[in-house]
Amino acid sequence: MKTVGVVLSAVVTLAACSTARQPVSNDASERQRIAGEAVRTAPRRAPAWRCAPDLPSPMPSPATRAERTGFCETTSYEEAMAFLDTVRLKAAPNRIMRLTRLGVSSRGRPLIAVTVCARSSRTAADCDQLMAAPRRRPVVLLQANIHAGEVEGKEAVLALLRTVVTDAKPNLLDSLTLIVIPMYNADGNEALGPQSRNRTAQLGPAVIGERANGAGLDLNRDYIKAEAPETRAMLPMLTNGSVDVFVDLHTTNGSYHGYTLTWSPSLHPGAPLAAFTGDTLLTGIRRRLEQRGVKTYAYGNFSDSYAREVTLDAKKEGWFTYDSRPRFGSNYFGLTGGVSVLSEAYSHDPFGVRVRSTDAFIRELLGTIGADPTILARVTATRRALASGIAARGLVLETQLTTSPRQDDVLVEALEADPDSLLAEPGVPPGIRRTGRIAPQRLAVRDRFDPTRVTTVPPGGWLVEAADTALLTLLARHGVEVRARVPGSAALSVERFYLDSVQRSPRAFQGHREVRLFGHWVALRMKPSPDWRWVPAAQRQLLVAAQLLEPQSNDGATTWNLFDERLRMGKYHPVLRLLTRTATR
Repeated sequence: MKTVGVVLSAVVTLAACSTARQPVSNDASERQRIAGEAVRTAPRRAPAWRCAPDLPSPMPSPATRAERTGFCETTSYEEAMAFLDTVRLKAAPNRIMRLTRLGVSSRGRPLIAVTVCARSSRTAADCDQLMAAPRRRPVVLLQANIHAGEVEGKEAVLALLRTVVTDAKPNLLDSLTLIVIPMYNADGNEALGPQSRNRTAQLGPAVIGERANGAGLDLNRDYIKAEAPETRAMLPMLTNGSVDVFVDLHTTNGSYHGYTLTWSPSLHPGAPLAAFTGDTLLTGIRRRLEQRGVKTYAYGNFSDSYAREVTLDAKKEGWFTYDSRPRFGSNYFGLTGGVSVLSEAYSHDPFGVRVRSTDAFIRELLGTIGADPTILARVTATRRALASGIAARGLVLETQLTTSPRQDDVLVEALEADPDSLLAEPGVPPGIRRTGRIAPQRLAVRDRFDPTRVTTVPPGGWLVEAADTALLTLLARHGVEVRARVPGSAALSVERFYLDSVQRSPRAFQGHREVRLFGHWVALRMKPSPDWRWVPAAQRQLLVAAQLLEPQSNDGATTWNLFDERLRMGKYHPVLRLLTRTATR
């Protein structure tokens, strides 16, 4: 197993003694121009909405742009970098804070990871010894701003870093190590535009970044195909076993419900710790937060049909979660054997409320993880099983939203028709008015997925063509172990997938026409050959390897067109399943 020190040796560490960055020239005029444009282009009968400042008291130091403006504006990339430099210079003597450059965005902005921990001795220089396996403290990764208009996570983690790093009193860092990516989508953060364009279903700020990265890709659909430079920079940290818990911070897009924040575990039914994460860890956090007046619930919307999340219907269709495919980051990380959590602040709350709700959820989650040693033990045991080729749930290749929903009371805000409400509040659709009346409604809750196609782990793993450099490169990016050859010289038992039909999506998505295959497996015998590379089943990335390689995976290399030129009816798929059990060591 690679240690964190080895993995991070390939990136550039920013020296702790570097001079703090100077903020770039004030961009207030540009923000005012964009906000003014949004007001000028709004229908004249619509009252102009103005942010009511919600200033912290006392004002912290250093303060984020959100805090300085009373949560009317959000922090820029350069301001965030300067903020981190200031926090590092103010670090308490018993705290360690390191900034690491993981890579660069498509427009050349450094992707910065912040690692913080408690100093184990007066001479310790970094957190690597606490993160090396076997470790006694869990490592938690907080990722913010993947969709740059969803700014609450960014603001919450910056404030969290200020607290835990500058405070010498006992805090979260005494029980865990924290890695924070405060601005994963740096280019999107700087693509400023009016909220009415960049985040139509959100109550401010008036000027925010956009969802896509600098190349127009949705980074939260890229974890399998790994085309974006941000994804490629992040994947080593997610796949090398150095992170135990992954938290992806977002903001909702639609339904008017009664929760300040919703959450989800990995929704992939093959994720080993998904049930524990949702039914035990997050449900317990929900109970404790509710005792403090913070209402949370499993993530969902009142419809599973696009554009039906917000209606005037008094009776809602149900409560539906989103998608189980590992192209989404929180679903992907669950397949690595870790604990994966999606956090969604409520977009229709004021900006300051959203930041505080995210902060409360993060702190409760981190406190629970640090206080419960069984969580790290679960992750360790799960990854040990995967490394032995054991997938307790089998290899789940296709899924569907559960057909066995549970019944529960879900908080619903009543909406009313009001033709004069046009743009009275950002995020509210024209012709609809919020009433503030929230009441429980008994609904069918579909907050998980059922497997519809499951296969067994091939005893020997998979064989891929040595000449397929694109596939081998993709496997390497995902940390999937590939060996030059299968040990021994005896004939091998294999299966090949015979193609009966190839189905391509009529519409492009993220620059691809997704592919589905139909066919059947054929048993064959073959001799070992240097023309093939071996992907053993007994490895930590077993479940990710299966998603990438299995012909009928609903989100793998086949889906994303890596084999298109070789997919013909009446031919074999280029990946073989190896049925001969082989020694991996």
